[in-house]
Amino acid sequence: MKIVDYLTENDIISRLHASSREGVIEEMVAHLKESGKIDDPEKLVNILLDREMLGSTGIGHGVAIPHGRLSGLNEILLVFGRSPKGVDFDANDGEPVNLFFLLVAPEDSAGLHLKTLARISRIIKNPECRQALLGSDDRGALYHTIEEEDQRH
Repeated sequence: MKIVDYLTENDIISRLHASSREGVIEEMVAHLKESGKIDDPEKLVNILLDREMLGSTGIGHGVAIPHGRLSGLNEILLVFGRSPKGVDFDANDGEPVNLFFLLVAPEDSAGLHLKTLARISRIIKNPECRQALLGSDDRGALYHTIEEEDQRH
């Protein structure tokens, strides 16, 4: 399983405008709605914010992986977003978050959901990958960086 099996260049937001955790989630979910991948953005935002209440998905090093499961989906949905300014996401290390992978899995796919989370974590663990993602606001270059790192693992 590769991240690029679920993430396309069109699923990349090179410049998030939101300045809050809720705003980032809303902006990324709006992208899924605009691309026709979900019907009820409000329901998904609530699922993701409920998950955040259990503990922040900000994993440190400027990265967060907001995630949740949604009924009615047939496949994993992924969106990558980049916030040049950074957002207070209550991350484990207390640092602002610049890089976001939003993961939405079908309700009955706990195994695939966890495998995808682990895969994203492995990819983003590389500091050079994180620097490359921070250093570009070109959608194609961002996708290429993720794709290259995905192929290494």
